[in-house]
Amino acid sequence: MRLGMNTSSPAIGADLAPLVDPENFPLLARARREGTPLAYLDSAASAQKPAVVLERLQDFYSRDYANIHRGVYPLSERATEAYEAARARVARFLHAGTPEEIVFTRGATEAINLVAHSFGDRFLERGDRILVSQLEHHANIIPWQMLRDRRGLTIDVLPIDAAGDIDMETLRRKAEGAQLICITAVANTLGTITPLKEISAIAHQAGARVMVDAAQAAPHLKLDVRDLDCDFLAFTGHKVYGPDGIGVLYGKAALLAEMPPWQTGGDMIRTVTFERTLFADPPRRFEAGTPPIGAAIGLATALDFIEGVGFDRIAAHDRALADYALGKLGEIPGLKLVGMPKRRAGIVSFVMDGLHPHDVGTLLGAAGICVRTGHHCAQPLMEHLGITGTIRASLAVHSHAGEIDRLAEELVKARQLLG
Repeated sequence: MRLGMNTSSPAIGADLAPLVDPENFPLLARARREGTPLAYLDSAASAQKPAVVLERLQDFYSRDYANIHRGVYPLSERATEAYEAARARVARFLHAGTPEEIVFTRGATEAINLVAHSFGDRFLERGDRILVSQLEHHANIIPWQMLRDRRGLTIDVLPIDAAGDIDMETLRRKAEGAQLICITAVANTLGTITPLKEISAIAHQAGARVMVDAAQAAPHLKLDVRDLDCDFLAFTGHKVYGPDGIGVLYGKAALLAEMPPWQTGGDMIRTVTFERTLFADPPRRFEAGTPPIGAAIGLATALDFIEGVGFDRIAAHDRALADYALGKLGEIPGLKLVGMPKRRAGIVSFVMDGLHPHDVGTLLGAAGICVRTGHHCAQPLMEHLGITGTIRASLAVHSHAGEIDRLAEELVKARQLLG
């Protein structure tokens, strides 16, 4: 099965400008100065870092770095204040009720694993059922398989339709009797934007909880966890123009209060004796050991950056540039677009008849065009589509139509060379 083959949208025009000048991204600016400009179309894997984020990291590590929470000297107190201010910044970004609903992790993957271990082991019992969609990244599949094997659960798959959207009728039916629905907000391969608010309403009516993987959504969509009414939501810093090594778990306060720690160690306790330990309240209960202090502070600056650009502008830019890419790429003989969802973030996937995605990606890379090739940590989806992988171009605030034009030109050359 393949989705949306060679469906093209009307061209928008080749003057689509970036929302943020690429010169604001030191790596991109350096490549341009050195005469090897990059068309960086791999932001779904990891986003480039704007100068303001790098400068904030440099400033913190050179002026205010110390360990947090336990030091009583001014340097440690300043670091603690900055770290907790970053938590409050994330809470505002997600429209969470309180900063205490925000847990810092080392990535979205760790956040999902935290829920699988802490919530899953505490609340799910033998015979319970988890729903996982066909769109999911491995990070929102494998933790639930491990939980299934530990607890004797079952996993049921939510199918997608021919366009790459969630089959909502099947979701309504399968939600009955399920305890947890695990769903991506934006599919990392097809760019599908899922109807989270509707999914949450269906889940809660059926008595199920909702775990949202928002790793791809956070750079593209305004997330309001209270409006969505999801129970858990995870995203990662490196995809929102922030540092790597930092992730976020949002959890409803009432749920976090009932969940035991996943990892244990320093700074997540009230008291410890050799007989027993009393744990701290959330969120510190879930932040064992020294956390990624500088990365959390850099993440706060990245959220300032992205909200300064504006999500309305980002969404409009995504739509226009993705439409332009669909039209431009759809004109290339032998190129087949994969996935035509009703609502799409800035992700376009495709294959080329007779050509291996890795071969095409290697030639594009030699021409300074950065795309992702392969199964994108979504092997079950690839198997469902009947393909081994795709070539994926993903957009950012520095992307523009000229990069799409370069991509199209180099794909034609790749066809001529390899075909």
